[in-house]
Amino acid sequence: MMSSIRLRATLKKDKITVKMIIDHPMDTGRKKDDGGNLIPKHFIKKLYCYHNDMLVMDADWGTGISRKPYLKLFINNGKPGDTVKISWEDNLNKSDEAQTTIK
Repeated sequence: MMSSIRLRATLKKDKITVKMIIDHPMDTGRKKDDGGNLIPKHFIKKLYCYHNDMLVMDADWGTGISRKPYLKLFINNGKPGDTVKISWEDNLNKSDEAQTTIK
């Protein structure tokens, strides 16, 4: 199965720029389907970013985040060969992760 995370990390001097798009519905539980029934809540609740297995970002998300969220962040002290890993967990106990190596 393909990852739900599209991840790109680039290095300029010693700063890593991380960009990601997560393919997730981020349903609030307030929207109705075509039949008039409420669509159940389904949203990312935790997002983690690791640089060489060290946690550098931990985010608590909820229903206020848009569908297919995009996030950009910067990590200092990067060098070629470093790894960046992104992982998420949602309210239905589903999860995914993606990893890339800096060139």
